[in-house]
Amino acid sequence: MKVLAWTGKEEIAIVYIVELEDGHLVECVESVQPPIPRSEKWVLLVSTMYGCPVGCAMCDAGGHYQGKPNAAGILAQIDFLVRQRFPDGRVPSRQFKIQFARMGEPALNPAVLDALEQLPGRYDAPGLMPSISTVAPAASRNFFERLLEIKHKYYSGGRFQCQFSLHTTDDRLRDEIIPIRKWTLAEMAAYGERFFAPGDRKITLNFALARHYPLEAGVLLNHFSPEKFLIKITPLNPTYRAAENGLASRIDPYAPDQRDEVVEALRQAGYDVIVSIGEVEENQVGSNCGQYLRTHLLASRKMENAYTYPLSKPLAKILSATDEADDLSTAL
Repeated sequence: MKVLAWTGKEEIAIVYIVELEDGHLVECVESVQPPIPRSEKWVLLVSTMYGCPVGCAMCDAGGHYQGKPNAAGILAQIDFLVRQRFPDGRVPSRQFKIQFARMGEPALNPAVLDALEQLPGRYDAPGLMPSISTVAPAASRNFFERLLEIKHKYYSGGRFQCQFSLHTTDDRLRDEIIPIRKWTLAEMAAYGERFFAPGDRKITLNFALARHYPLEAGVLLNHFSPEKFLIKITPLNPTYRAAENGLASRIDPYAPDQRDEVVEALRQAGYDVIVSIGEVEENQVGSNCGQYLRTHLLASRKMENAYTYPLSKPLAKILSATDEADDLSTAL
């Protein structure tokens, strides 16, 4: 694997553009969450596809889908991030979180499951905790059945994070935001009831909440038990796709202590609610959920409030390092 370029800073996040053995380019990320030190929590994000066929309305990683890396390609990203920081493979972080979430819908690539089976024996990492964030594609039932077996075998007792990305409780609007066939809320809830076991972390229902997109506690209570599911609400990060689709964040990332009636209603309904607002500087790095350097590099008109950190190499040098030097949209 070859590193072609990177951006960011060690105290927050670094995004790498890397070339895998098969010649495809992907992005992977290492990050921390100030003021939490790396010894307490270290987070990696790796790509599970070349492009993404889903095309969520707020995600810059959608489009230009060209297939899937195998388990070796996924593990190569993790190996690179781990070995450059901890050459002996011993990761001392109390929580070592690996999110299969940089580019691609993980449930559409069975190689993610192969990688999950190999991870426990690959590093000396007592804090290892994989995280799968998925929109629950309807075509991925076999993936979820095998994931259930792997979680029980390798990651029981709270060592795995499962997250369903819903973004709204309105079915019509959810179809607009996530334009593929996917599980209904009832199907997600039924799977979650089977997935959850005593000692596990609660299953996360994630909402990158846009203005005027409803999140109704009553709808969730019809399906999801507060004993087994929690709610995470995040800002809608500044992406080209969100801007194109006229989406604006309900949660203000510059006002972390704001009160919101939706959040209060969810808590009144009995849910644990996490309003997850990270470092705003991550938007400038381009490491936040939904952001993707490829889209920024190709954009003719650049965003002013995101992707502002300089890349370690100019675009021309990244292109010259690939066999597809005339078209970055093919290379990435």
